[in-house]
Amino acid sequence: MTLLARLDRLPLSRPHYALLVIGGLGYTFDAMDAAIVAFLLPSARQEWGLSNELLGLIGSATPFGYLFGATIAGLLGDRIGRRKVMMYALAFYAVFSVAAALAPNYEIFLAARVLAGVGTGAESAIIAPFLAEFVPAARRGWFIGALAGFFSFGFVAAAVLGRLVVPTFPEGWRIAQLITALPILMLLWWRRSLPESPRFLLATGRVREAEQVVADFERRTEAATGKPLPPVVTLPDPSPDPDSRPSAAASSSPIAPARGVGLVSALKFLWGKELRRRTAVTWLIWFVITFSYYGFFSWIPTLLVERGITITQSFEFTIIIYLAQVPGYYSAAWLGERLDRKNTIALYLAGAAASAYWLSQLSDPVAITVAGAVLSFFLNGTYAGVYSYTPEVFPTWIRATGMGISSAVGRIGSILAPLIIGMFAGTLGFAGVFGLTTAVLVVGVLCTVVFGLATAGRSLEELAEPSGRPDR
Repeated sequence: MTLLARLDRLPLSRPHYALLVIGGLGYTFDAMDAAIVAFLLPSARQEWGLSNELLGLIGSATPFGYLFGATIAGLLGDRIGRRKVMMYALAFYAVFSVAAALAPNYEIFLAARVLAGVGTGAESAIIAPFLAEFVPAARRGWFIGALAGFFSFGFVAAAVLGRLVVPTFPEGWRIAQLITALPILMLLWWRRSLPESPRFLLATGRVREAEQVVADFERRTEAATGKPLPPVVTLPDPSPDPDSRPSAAASSSPIAPARGVGLVSALKFLWGKELRRRTAVTWLIWFVITFSYYGFFSWIPTLLVERGITITQSFEFTIIIYLAQVPGYYSAAWLGERLDRKNTIALYLAGAAASAYWLSQLSDPVAITVAGAVLSFFLNGTYAGVYSYTPEVFPTWIRATGMGISSAVGRIGSILAPLIIGMFAGTLGFAGVFGLTTAVLVVGVLCTVVFGLATAGRSLEELAEPSGRPDR
């Protein structure tokens, strides 16, 4: 379609970077909300006299809510639009972050953390597929990887709050949660600045609105670059013959019309003959990385305390570990365009597996911190790859749903990991916990290398429109 060819030929410029910042700030505060829990656990233990098992429930509360939020956001994003879901989700999680901060007892605190997780899950699941639909194929891997990199800023900010706010004030853990609710103010900016995805508009028959969005994007891009726009290249639609390789002119191929997306029909399609391989690989990667990530980050301050250092020192060490996320994300975003997304994911999963094994052999707090920083680098680099990869492998009409459910499946891992570590840390020990993480990561590496889909340099339409083309 010429309209998409017009959009895809635009060079990255200020309008794209504005979307990057808008979506990135959403991810920053999502990460703050999720990461702050690790710094609340010691205070929650003291406040309510909690056991390790009850602390594990707190660690699993946000990802439990995330599971439902991500699933709902995907379904709604393909029905009512990406933009609306993104804004409603932001407001929802901010409200319940405030509720958690004011909770008078453990039960209300736990419930509020679950509901805050619904909001963060919804927002996190919708941002990447939403913004991926604006970016040309040649730069999409870098762009979405860089977008995911904003998570690292949220984790670093949470670590700073954990160090400077939580131990400093008598109710510091409550104040820290109130700070994570501040992004509610971003809604005023988002309402004016966020356009709806033209691909979603086309899929739902709203051609005139899609034309307006693309025309505005062209106008702003030309003003930002100060140069004439590249010519529009439209080639014939790719052959419908399933044995032929899709044409490089993917942006000219038609978008499949939107269908009524429900959870049952979505699962049936995702696990149908056309997409089951992509779905299986994507779900596995999400589970592996999220299990490992939350198993590590939810408990690292507590585990460090058990190694004989103070809570304040453990928070300082954790800041170092969180800072390693930043180069992890952005190095993977850079490599994703050069090695392909699936190879980048496999490389960083392998690095995470080696780091987790190294960590399992250590007992000195400083050595644990160094190894933890290396593990943090690779785990978060994997996330940069998977956030780029997932929106690419599903058709437009089910892209948000595919991303949402994949992310939700990952959150099953994030629910299980804190609970498993909470229950078995005493019997398995430090080495056993991270030995288990190593085994999970190795499975992810093997499946990604063998079954993953190459996506670099291929437009969204070439990869998935119309559905039914074989994986390449």
